[in-house]
Amino acid sequence: MYRYNEIDQRLVDDRVSVFRDQTRRFLNGSLSEDDFRPLRLQNGLYVQRQSPMLRVAIPYGTLASHQLRALARIARTWDRGYGHFTTRCNIQFNWVRLAEVPDILAELAKVQMHAIQTSGNCIRNITTDQFAGVADDEIFDPRPYCEIVRQWSTLAPEFLFLPRKFKIAIAGGEEDRAAVRFHDIGALARLDADGQPGFEIHVGGGLGRTPMVGQCLKAFLPRAELLNYFEAILRVYNRYGRRDNKYKARIKILVKDLTLEGFSREVESEWAYSRNGPNTISPAGFGTMEAFFAGPRYADRLPHDPASLEALRHNRAYLRWVERNVALHREAGYRIVTLTLKKTGVPPGDATADQMDVVADLAERFSAGEIRVTHEQNLILPHVAHNDLFKLWVIASAHGLATANAGLLTDVVCCPGGDFCSLANAKSIPVAKAIQERFDRLDYLFDLGPLELNISGCVNACGHHHIGHIGILGVDKNNEEWYQITLGGREGNRSNIGRVIGPSFAAADIPATIETLLETYVRLRNEDELFIDTVERVGLGPFKIAVYGSTHEANH
Repeated sequence: MYRYNEIDQRLVDDRVSVFRDQTRRFLNGSLSEDDFRPLRLQNGLYVQRQSPMLRVAIPYGTLASHQLRALARIARTWDRGYGHFTTRCNIQFNWVRLAEVPDILAELAKVQMHAIQTSGNCIRNITTDQFAGVADDEIFDPRPYCEIVRQWSTLAPEFLFLPRKFKIAIAGGEEDRAAVRFHDIGALARLDADGQPGFEIHVGGGLGRTPMVGQCLKAFLPRAELLNYFEAILRVYNRYGRRDNKYKARIKILVKDLTLEGFSREVESEWAYSRNGPNTISPAGFGTMEAFFAGPRYADRLPHDPASLEALRHNRAYLRWVERNVALHREAGYRIVTLTLKKTGVPPGDATADQMDVVADLAERFSAGEIRVTHEQNLILPHVAHNDLFKLWVIASAHGLATANAGLLTDVVCCPGGDFCSLANAKSIPVAKAIQERFDRLDYLFDLGPLELNISGCVNACGHHHIGHIGILGVDKNNEEWYQITLGGREGNRSNIGRVIGPSFAAADIPATIETLLETYVRLRNEDELFIDTVERVGLGPFKIAVYGSTHEANH
């Protein structure tokens, strides 16, 4: 992973010092709330329902074990002993004290971490595929490009006050595992006819109040022009994006208003000024950055350990875990392991300080000291020898980190909702818990097969409900919490926005309604057909009728 140089470290240390003084002046009354608000947001500090919340950046979701230990230390010392991993691959501390935030930022700086640009109308955390660098379908590793974009965008004056927040994702595999098409800019790894690396560029994707799938702006962009082209897109957005209405300020609205063709003309015109300019990335520049992501030295041959094979044959719980939570690796003899933060009864994405320490230990023992954070709110160990899987599983199981439900119904993606967020219309965590408890049967989950369920507490869609195969959105109905259900959302290469099935439901009715949807799927599915494929084949009609009881009610 990338290591700070002297300039990087000084920049982060100076930010901590400046914010410490700003916080002191706010607390002694010499800095007003209106003046302090943009300053705290620039340092990832929000005011929530219960207390301030600090959002810490995890660039492209990559952590070293010593960094995860630092996060555990922060959780114990300055929070309530846990942290929340988000759908943007960040971590949030929900119970910090304002006066102590500069101390937390100073602690982060010691391990080359910060909270810069985790909020505000700027370029947020750059995200990527959680299997980057190790996936067996990878065209090339996207992480060096993520780091190049991160350095270019961090504290870039021109892009610190955009019309609205801005999100960029870069993916390197044949399959899009980074939800690229739901970002303001998305880049997919491609090779041209001569085998030269570059990117397919998508623009105007996003969720929130007006969900849209991004459109292909450029079929192939040479990698050397990545920053020049991104700069052209952002300058067009900065120039024409709406600043008079925050609900129409995202780039997706601008692309819609100008049309893709009109937006493309503006970008190409702007790009003409910067093409081959100072931000063009040289082969040497790529080489320097790629060296940071060379990865560990893998053993040439790893014959299967008889004890591990015996465990796989005779331990059903372990077999289930391997089936769901272990993925193929580009290196023979190695695997990618998902540690799910979705044990029933625990808020999705939450990890205790003790669990963070355990994951750091596992990473050092089994995964070259490296951890990844996924936008599904789980943790990844990307370099595990297949002979170590059973030993790893035993330890992870003892600490609530080995629920065999990755990609299944109870692997719920969920925002903090009304329990914490001041923007939420309804609570998310109790609904997630009720669903997990209702369907906490692994045999049943495995029979259903892969099924993504996402929950958001408001239209800001931090739980990505629009792209869940089943999506749940909290809504305010006469000052009461109700929940709207969507079906048919999908991320990946066949991205799609879910559609609302009908009137909303009370919280108590959600588990039974989900069960009705699942029973309908089981009745209608073809052999080995996934839930999402059945929904796309038969449409919403049969599900509406099953849930609402009649064609008339379903069309209400």
